[in-house]
Amino acid sequence: MNLKAVLLDDKAIKRTLIRISHEIIERNKGIDDIVLIGIKRRGYPLAQRLANYIEGIEGVKVEVGYVDITLYRDDLTALKKEPTVKNLDLGITIKNKKIILVDDVLYTCRTARAAIDAIIDVDRPQGIQLAVLIDRGHKELPIRADYVGKNIPTSKSEVIKVMLSEIDGDDSVKIYDSEETTEKL
Repeated sequence: MNLKAVLLDDKAIKRTLIRISHEIIERNKGIDDIVLIGIKRRGYPLAQRLANYIEGIEGVKVEVGYVDITLYRDDLTALKKEPTVKNLDLGITIKNKKIILVDDVLYTCRTARAAIDAIIDVDRPQGIQLAVLIDRGHKELPIRADYVGKNIPTSKSEVIKVMLSEIDGDDSVKIYDSEETTEKL
């Protein structure tokens, strides 16, 4: 893979998440009944950061849970015959809550759809909104993000790599050119 550009550095990621936090508060007219659910792996630390920024703005802590969609990924059946459910207990109550589902990259929308399916299997929320750090296009399902950090039109031969300090020890979003793979890392 060849690095094409650094799209966001640590400061840009922080500014983007602060902006998204304000947008969430504004759109929902406050934070009543809001819970954040991060899609494992990198969506969860992003959800935790958003919760911290929202608390700094509103002075109230927002609950954060996570969903691991391993069982629900329709594209993993070829990799594993019986995927395991790693989390159907989201760690929080979602009945009649406004869910903000958080992920790092929106690509084909299959991960978002799988996460929505998993959430609805647990209980019935009041509604589900989607927040993503990067929307790179190439949707295969009619799903759009309500909150987008940055729209990055890409070709299928490009790879977007999000690195977060909680997992990778660094905060950045980079784009790579690769003819070998079309999957996000």
